Amino acid sequence: MLDRRMLDNRPMHPQALQEHAAALLARVHTFEHPADATVAQYFREHPQLGARDRHQLSEQVFTALRAAPLPDWLADALRTELGQGYDALAAALQQPAPLDVRVNGLKAKRPAVLQQLRQAGHDAAPTRYAPWGLRLVGKPSLHALPAFQNGLLEVQDEGSQLLALLVEPRRTDTVVDFCAGAGGKTLALGALMRNQGRLYAFDTSAHRLDALKPRLQRSGLTDVQTLALAHEGDARLQRLAGKVDRVLVDAPCSGLGTLRRSPDLKWRLSVKTVAAMAALQQRILAQAALLVKPGGRLVYATCSLLREENEAVAHGFAATHAGFMALDAATVLEHAGVAQADALCRSGYLRLWPHLHQTDGFFAALWQRKP
Repeated sequence: MLDRRMLDNRPMHPQALQEHAAALLARVHTFEHPADATVAQYFREHPQLGARDRHQLSEQVFTALRAAPLPDWLADALRTELGQGYDALAAALQQPAPLDVRVNGLKAKRPAVLQQLRQAGHDAAPTRYAPWGLRLVGKPSLHALPAFQNGLLEVQDEGSQLLALLVEPRRTDTVVDFCAGAGGKTLALGALMRNQGRLYAFDTSAHRLDALKPRLQRSGLTDVQTLALAHEGDARLQRLAGKVDRVLVDAPCSGLGTLRRSPDLKWRLSVKTVAAMAALQQRILAQAALLVKPGGRLVYATCSLLREENEAVAHGFAATHAGFMALDAATVLEHAGVAQADALCRSGYLRLWPHLHQTDGFFAALWQRKP
């Protein structure tokens, strides 16, 4: 009997592989589910596909999705936003995203982890802006590495890593990650706080918060409190009203800043869904603001490329919350030691673009509550 590892390394006949590619693309193009979930389900249904075959099929599917034109509504919105820069963005979105990791400052320093990765045969280099980041060439599997298993690093895009610097938590602060998801930014905040203070991770999905638990165990963070909210106005939040030093709202959004990773989003969204997202973002931001103490900081972020989810939401909040004073993102990043912070910001906001900064698309606005 053939060993499974031998099967994984034995390529399928090209004709059979192309038949699988056609079937998989047809299923993906129904857009009933995210492409990565559809691909994973297809591979579960076809266990005869070896590792090389699965890799080749996945690459074919995502290359095809990236190469397909942007829908007219999205292309028009991005042309309006970028003008002549639109073509450069469109070209960047056809390329796969790099693999970034964040070194866990509680357990290690970046040079030491970089050396470990290189000794393990991985081509890695420090990220350009984020002070704890490393960027790896290709898509190596990190889960088998001791550095990952021991909590020395976490997969996190460089742009996402910068959000923790905008929050700028102090060791004695009370900090809330209001839309924590699986907790990547919670982990970054906890490392900055050196496992001190009080750190809360909230989300409306208990399932996503459950995914944070093993990551917390690996990271060495011991005092993170999680809470699955019924909705953004959950009555249990009242006990923290006006008591929190730092609140991060990495709001649910279209996710269009991640099009290199999830190119199928182009067809799974519409003008109506984006408008609904913007309305939800306004509600979440208004509720999160109630937690901020006088002198405290509120940070609003998305991984969207669209003004409707970004500047428009920030302007709407500012117009209805006179008790909050806008802070300049570049100034905060410069204080944190980020090189070329001005190049990352526009009109006081963090504004990251794949074609300009080689990160996912990110937006962030920040305010201080007046005394």
